[in-house]
Amino acid sequence: MTLVRWEPVRELSSLQQEMNRLFGTFFDTPAGAPGNGSSSRRWIPAMDLVETEDSYVLHADLPGLAEGDVTIEFEDNVLTVSGERRSRREEHKGGYVRVERASGAFSRSLTLPAGVDPASIVASFDKGVLEIGIPKPAQRKPHRVSIGSGTVEGIEATPAVEEPVAEPVAV
Repeated sequence: MTLVRWEPVRELSSLQQEMNRLFGTFFDTPAGAPGNGSSSRRWIPAMDLVETEDSYVLHADLPGLAEGDVTIEFEDNVLTVSGERRSRREEHKGGYVRVERASGAFSRSLTLPAGVDPASIVASFDKGVLEIGIPKPAQRKPHRVSIGSGTVEGIEATPAVEEPVAEPVAV
């Protein structure tokens, strides 16, 4: 018989994964009962965030949208891409119609490192793919202080002034 050590953190992680899967399938399934014509789904566009040497590049698949349907906002180091894809519903008399493409409003937010310059963010939109370039903030470099005779990088050092020490008084 093999003894396996119980690790509660692993159990919680497993439980969290199962709950995420459950809620993910719950919110991504068609709304309403099947057969009543209600088959709208929540639409979450796919996004990739790639880190290069000097920037972050976000690619978002937004098929069926035009540039005017998408809003990009940057506030408090959070980049938000939002918009809406409207559904095109056609009336058919007789026969069956199957609607699988999801539509509706969406909003995706990504937290970026502190120090990103909002004016340097660029975006392009081509054939349903949004590309956003976000330059990385300048990294703070260590500053070296040299030990010299009386000056520190051109600033003259001032000698310390000795404070007089009070003698103890006998009572």
